Amino acid sequence: MSQQYFAGQPAAAHRPGSVHVILPGLHLELRTDSGVFSPGRLDPGTRLLLDKAPPPPEHGNLLDLGCGYGPLALVLAARSPGACVWAVDVNRRALDLAAANAATAGLANVRCVTPGDKSLPGGFDLIWSNPPIRIGKSALHQLLGGWLPLLAPEAAGYLVVQRNLGSDSLQRWLADSGWTADRVAAQAGYRVLRARRTPADSPAGGGDRAGAAR
Repeated sequence: MSQQYFAGQPAAAHRPGSVHVILPGLHLELRTDSGVFSPGRLDPGTRLLLDKAPPPPEHGNLLDLGCGYGPLALVLAARSPGACVWAVDVNRRALDLAAANAATAGLANVRCVTPGDKSLPGGFDLIWSNPPIRIGKSALHQLLGGWLPLLAPEAAGYLVVQRNLGSDSLQRWLADSGWTADRVAAQAGYRVLRARRTPADSPAGGGDRAGAAR
């Protein structure tokens, strides 16, 4: 794992590489580099989310929170060409790679931006995230507490987390924070959690979106 993947400007020397994302009807070859998350292979948690999450909405604003070099964002964009996919990360090297990968794949519906970008919409119809667990529990809760409230009333957020890095405690925190938190998939030590509003919830205002995102 690169130790600097959640830095804004990674100091790691460049080491270009590539990762293949192969799904039914879709093959993406993505450029990677040192200083970003999982540059040598498709992270198993990301793969589990891709395999187990339901199809994304055909239209609307979809968010990949902590996009890295873009595997989740680009699959969302390919599966939902009528949607606008927002790939968000604090890591500028990762954002440059995600943008280049989207251009190479011909996916013009991807927008690669930092968390505080003023072009971001006020709400999202889906969130997918392999969140940056290693920023620490408090920072992670602040991050998710700023973005999950931007989900539309009937929308869901899908988060993949390793069990030994706190998936069960994250599920409890989501429930304690007023979300309906379900485990929708588990494999090889990873959990995919679905966060939805409880029936009594109403859409919250814009949260603090300037926190860390991988």
